[in-house]
Amino acid sequence: MITELDIVEETNAERIVSLLRDDIIRLALKPGDPVSESEMALRFGVSRQPVREALIRLSQMGLVTVRARKATRVVPISEQAVLNARFVREALEVEIMRKAAARDHLGWGEALEPLLIAQEEAATSQNLSAFHALDEAFHRKIAELAEVEFVWDLIDAQKAQLDRVRFMTLDSNLKLSLAEHRDITEAILAGRADAAERVLRTHLGKITAHLELGRKRFPAYFIPR
Repeated sequence: MITELDIVEETNAERIVSLLRDDIIRLALKPGDPVSESEMALRFGVSRQPVREALIRLSQMGLVTVRARKATRVVPISEQAVLNARFVREALEVEIMRKAAARDHLGWGEALEPLLIAQEEAATSQNLSAFHALDEAFHRKIAELAEVEFVWDLIDAQKAQLDRVRFMTLDSNLKLSLAEHRDITEAILAGRADAAERVLRTHLGKITAHLELGRKRFPAYFIPR
């Protein structure tokens, strides 16, 4: 029988997963850093049980290692895991683009433009955390408007490794990324599925360059080749 305490702990675990995932992506927790159950329980004001559950889930995402009687640590970045995540995201998000381009776009411009304006402001101020969050919101909003947000949820569950590399090199292409978002928006609103797909593939295809730049900037954060 599921108790109220079980529900509370499950909710706490989900919250902790989200916050620690963001910490790892944004390098607040760096590869090799220990993640203490007791310290995290104190930080989040919870018992150790939801922290333990959260760490197991993060381990399943490939973000931490959890071993009995050993410190849980943030794992270094695997180039192959990043490329795998890019493959999954591209395969699924292309279908979102095509679905979106085929829809009636009444109100879509009003829904997407504020996100683009906010991203432009974040780019101008070099607010990387805000830019990254708005990038996520933009792609999710397209899936939501196309009524396939569940597909973005599938992508989101797979792309944490990709996001780690994207964030550490985000400052290198803020303006270009924003321009591609505007091109995607224009293609979708014009019903041009092929153009939307082409821009998306270009948008995601830069991950190889991001990997090289990330390795150059933070070699210790990657698994050696």
